[in-house]
Amino acid sequence: MTVAIIDYGSGNLRSAAKAFEHVGGHDVLVTARADDVRRADRIVLPGVGAFGDCRRGLLALDGMLDALEEAVIRGGRPFLGICVGMQLMATRGLEHGAHDGFGWIKGDVVAITPDDPALKIPHMGWNNLSVRGAHPLLAGLGPDPHMYFVHSYHLAATQDGEVLATADYGGSITAVVGRDNIVGTQFHPEKSQTLGLRLIENFLNWNP
Repeated sequence: MTVAIIDYGSGNLRSAAKAFEHVGGHDVLVTARADDVRRADRIVLPGVGAFGDCRRGLLALDGMLDALEEAVIRGGRPFLGICVGMQLMATRGLEHGAHDGFGWIKGDVVAITPDDPALKIPHMGWNNLSVRGAHPLLAGLGPDPHMYFVHSYHLAATQDGEVLATADYGGSITAVVGRDNIVGTQFHPEKSQTLGLRLIENFLNWNP
C-alpha cells in the first residue's frame, strides 16, 4: 500500500513521514506530483501556516487539485488532512481575507476567540479531546485522548454530524472532522506520541 504525503511547501513533512514510516508496513511517498496522488492508496495533506498561503502553495502544483478531487471525491480513497491540511477541506478560510477551500466539509475556518482573555493565541500545547461518537480513526484512543495542537484558527463546521471530536480552549474548538472517506485533525498526530501513532495506524487500516 502506498501513502502519498503531499509536499506543497508547507509543514514539517519529515516528522509526518517519519511517523507514518514508524507505523510500518507501507510505502510512504512525500511528493509534489499529481500523478503520485492519483495512484496512491492513502492520501495525507499536512499544513502549517496561514490558510491563504497554503492554498496558494497547493494551487502552484500542476494538476494537484484535480488529482485530489479525482482520487478522494470520485475515487473514494481515504484522505487525512492535518492542521491547515484539515482546514483546507472547509468551504472558506477567513484568515487575512476570505479564501476558498475544497468545500468537502461545510463551514468556515475562523479565529479562535476564548472566553477567558488569559488564554493565549495561538492555542499551543496538549489538550484532551471530547470524542462525540465511534469512528474507526479514533478507535482505541479512549474517551478523552491527549493530543498536541498549534493553531489560531479552527473549522466551524455547519453540519454537526461531521464534527467527530472537539477540544476545550475557553470554549469548544473543532478537533476532528470527517465524512465518508475523508477525515481531518486540527492537532498534529505526528507530534502526539503514542496516541498520535495509534491514530495514524487507524487511518492506514481504515477501509471506508
